[in-house]
Amino acid sequence: MAGNANSLKKNEYFLIGLLSLIPVLIHLYTNAFAGYGYFRDELYYIACSNRLDLGYVDQPPFSIYILSVSRLLFGDSLFAIRLLPAVASGFIVFFSCLMARNLGGKKSAVIITAVAVIFSPIYLGMFAIYSMNSFDILLWSVSSYIVILILIESKLKYWITLGLIIGVGLLNKIGFLWFGFGFFMGLLLTNKRKELLTVKPYLCALIALLIFSIYIIWNFKNDFAHLEFIRNATSEKYSQLTAKDFILGQITNMNPLSFIIWLLGLGYFLFDKQGEKFRVLSIIYITSFLILLINGHSKAEYLTAAYPMLFAGGGVFIEKFTEVKLKRAKYILIFLIIISGILITPLALPILPVDSYIKYAGSLGMAPSSSEGKKLSELPQFYSDMFGWEELAQDVSKVYLALPEEERKRAIVFGRNYGEASSIEFFKKKYPLPDAISNHNSFWIWGYSKIENPVLIIIGGEKDEHLKVFESVDQAAIHTAKYSMPYENNIPVFIAKNIKTPISEVWKKIKQFE
Repeated sequence: MAGNANSLKKNEYFLIGLLSLIPVLIHLYTNAFAGYGYFRDELYYIACSNRLDLGYVDQPPFSIYILSVSRLLFGDSLFAIRLLPAVASGFIVFFSCLMARNLGGKKSAVIITAVAVIFSPIYLGMFAIYSMNSFDILLWSVSSYIVILILIESKLKYWITLGLIIGVGLLNKIGFLWFGFGFFMGLLLTNKRKELLTVKPYLCALIALLIFSIYIIWNFKNDFAHLEFIRNATSEKYSQLTAKDFILGQITNMNPLSFIIWLLGLGYFLFDKQGEKFRVLSIIYITSFLILLINGHSKAEYLTAAYPMLFAGGGVFIEKFTEVKLKRAKYILIFLIIISGILITPLALPILPVDSYIKYAGSLGMAPSSSEGKKLSELPQFYSDMFGWEELAQDVSKVYLALPEEERKRAIVFGRNYGEASSIEFFKKKYPLPDAISNHNSFWIWGYSKIENPVLIIIGGEKDEHLKVFESVDQAAIHTAKYSMPYENNIPVFIAKNIKTPISEVWKKIKQFE
């Protein structure tokens, strides 16, 4: 019989709390004493939080508002920016353990679930930086937990709470639609379809839609920019990804040994007499999996948030199975996952000095990787994107200061992507720098300076291309940054003057949503 959260004893809460503290401490240590620099997307998130809105080209607004409050309370240091993701990493373990307990699991199930979550490399990486992904995983976990409570006892308060969480989840990342659609399919395809004859699921959906309507309205006002972004990203940036990459990624991202746990969890919900009461959870997963697989170019990490509920189910099944025979098997599995997790951790979390990481990854035969098909150097893209931003700001500042005073008044920095523009804007408080603009994603919507004849400091690109727009283009510097992405290293910095066409006209033609 399934357990009940209210029946948890103090010692059980203590165990769950202790397990939940482990990833928080891992991330706090990394953020305080290890780690690298600001991640490309973190700088962009900060730029977005300086321009609070109902939406952005590449994301809904929830995580940006949370960051704005966080910055107000804790500041802009790397430790402060990454504080909330570190705390969130503990809450995902907490709710995963509660799921295991409410599925009928006891101590062993809770520990197995926690260990699988804590030592999943994709979770170690996603909670290492500030992004919408950490909140996405957490909100999926909370929603899955509430679904379990609904399946145990269909109370109206649970449905209302679920509607609120799904609404916030959608306002954080529209991929939460997969959860909502999967939940609907789960109700429709199981004996829980009788719930569709009541007002509760429709009230739940209405609450979620009302919350999400904030971003729908923004898209109406901005020519459905997010849909254009998704279409371009799928057809261009992620076009090299295949269905095979997506499927294999489900195994490698979650720790290959944990594959046993989540696969058993999926089977537990589908076929076990005790687990079939919660079959809706397996249908949520399968529906989400199929949507992403059919897309053909989905990143494997898009399904990351769906695994805590499967880990919980797997933990309960393993505990149940090993009560009668193979009693030591669960302890061996826990031990192996912990050991493999420790070995994998430096590959997912920037806990080693960079030179040590390169040697360590080389000793394991791990080649750098990129989900975007980018050329790489000695580091995977996730780590490379933490290098070079302050050096870029320093180099551009030198170019800016070398301009005559009259030209400095009209100077603007143009970055080819939001990382370059965001870094200039962020480090402006440390180095003398003008405003930064870009044609990339939300920076394009934010527009250009009102100076119609600017002196443009252009980061990267080709001189011949810039001469199509400006009468005078001179290379002023070469920016170098060891360990950064190759396309951000050894790039020229140009000074462009005397624009041939009004910048307002040029701006209409250079939009880049991807």
